[in-house]
Amino acid sequence: MNTEQQIAEQVGAAIETGSTLNIRGGNSKTFYGNPVTGETLDVSDHNGIIEYDPGELVLTCRAGSRLSEIRGALADSGQHFPFEPPGFGENATVGGTIACGFSGPARPWRGSLRDYLLGVKMVNGAGEVVQFGGQVMKNVAGYDMSRLIAGSMGTLGVLLEASFKVLPKPASEQTLVFGCSQEEGIAWVNRWSGQPLPLSGSFWHEGLLHLRLSGARSEVEQAVTRLDSGKPLEETACWSDLREHRLPFFENPGNLWRLSLPSATAPLDLAGDCLVDWGGAQRWYLTDQPAEVIREIARLAGGHATLFRGDDAAGTFQPLPAALQQIQQRIKRALDPHGVFNPGRMYRGG
Repeated sequence: MNTEQQIAEQVGAAIETGSTLNIRGGNSKTFYGNPVTGETLDVSDHNGIIEYDPGELVLTCRAGSRLSEIRGALADSGQHFPFEPPGFGENATVGGTIACGFSGPARPWRGSLRDYLLGVKMVNGAGEVVQFGGQVMKNVAGYDMSRLIAGSMGTLGVLLEASFKVLPKPASEQTLVFGCSQEEGIAWVNRWSGQPLPLSGSFWHEGLLHLRLSGARSEVEQAVTRLDSGKPLEETACWSDLREHRLPFFENPGNLWRLSLPSATAPLDLAGDCLVDWGGAQRWYLTDQPAEVIREIARLAGGHATLFRGDDAAGTFQPLPAALQQIQQRIKRALDPHGVFNPGRMYRGG
């Protein structure tokens, strides 16, 4: 097994030789982020559940653990990750999930990955094994550092272990489908989100709005009665297909852009096919428009654009304002002073 000591030694060797490391787990999300060069540091063998107490709603596992296996262990106890992380492949690992910071359809109503990440153990840029956070929500020491690691794309350290808050699966779920325009769908979901309805997912595409309700059986039944204009949908695979990008929309070729926007933003004047997720806060576009045009449209709307999949010399992530870029660089230098981890994966020089 690739133990944490072996991983720390490989990091230490890279520091001594002035080389860089390309951290790799299940290799399921290589498409995301800017290309990285360097010696491969494979952490997929550092896996397994360390501690799981269903009664305490806490799970701790090694970062190389397969996401599918952890999901299975939770399901056996009637529990799940409320933030519904996508895997984008059976080899997806917990470490890669944290590094990318992805959350699924329930994110606007249940919270994001970083909201459920209690603590992490990692190898820092000095080759030291360090731990941040703990195994309870009230443990504040290092908690912000755990949240910082989520979505850092492996540029701040090598994840070894992670502790999560987990929750019981909802007792009941129902999907409703409404015919409407994009503008109507955005307005409706934003209005319903402010009402006592057990919303847990929504997406709009080609004139159809899918809405998921999750919770106690009586709560879901009351919501279905209240939203009586929606047609019940018995087949619910659309939510896992949305999460894993298996819907036909995502199978189309071309550049796939993810726009993060204020949820009530009106439909954008942007060419291409659009799928609206997260009640309007996340919008997927298949478009060949230039990156600078897409990012300027997103910026003017109060958000930003990420090239999720595709080929564009402009890079994956929208350039940060100068002040934020300086903060990002200072954090990188503090945790990875020798520039060992995934250099350039997010931004040039970071």
